[in-house]
Amino acid sequence: MCFSMTASLAAGGFLLGVGTMTVKAARRSSEVPFAAIPLLFAIQQLSEGVVWWTFAHDAPGLNVVMTQFYSFFSHVLWPAYVPLAVLLLEPPGRRSRLLKLTAIAGIGVGLYLLYSMFEYPITSRAIGGHIEYVSPHFFAVVTMTGYLLATTVSPLLSNEIMVRIFGALALISFVLAYLIFARWFISVWCFFSAILSVIVALRFFGRKNPPPLV
Repeated sequence: MCFSMTASLAAGGFLLGVGTMTVKAARRSSEVPFAAIPLLFAIQQLSEGVVWWTFAHDAPGLNVVMTQFYSFFSHVLWPAYVPLAVLLLEPPGRRSRLLKLTAIAGIGVGLYLLYSMFEYPITSRAIGGHIEYVSPHFFAVVTMTGYLLATTVSPLLSNEIMVRIFGALALISFVLAYLIFARWFISVWCFFSAILSVIVALRFFGRKNPPPLV
């Protein structure tokens, strides 16, 4: 089974190591938020491993807590965090002005989905070898458009090639996850994106003579 407790825990453990090294490789304080992306994905994947565990051990109370914890990452953190992390890497100019707009959109989407999580708590269930997160909210098309603008278009606006590659692959994985795994889209796309966050590490490890941390 490609998606399971073992897969989530393995991905989380791997990214925990990668993310720690990536954060240490940052040489400016403005780089730290982007460098922390693999580390944050590690935490999210480890939390989904616990969600898997709750199904196998009949722990409904823990399932509710961990489902909301995981969903905070997928629904609230990523649309607000990604454009801000990319913006901090960008020098002043036209691209940074556009990135500010994507950041505003992402924060708006994140706040709306946070409100939706309180009004309509997300539930999870294991079905078909995957986890289905039932996430009821209104304005789905508008919300998803803003979400994609924040999480995939914002990296594409960067002047750095590795950041743009990360955004392009995230967008491609979105399409594939939606077309092939629509019912389990939230879980599958987050898993794909977590693995793709290794690209973030390449941005830091591939450069020469980085400037000192300030």
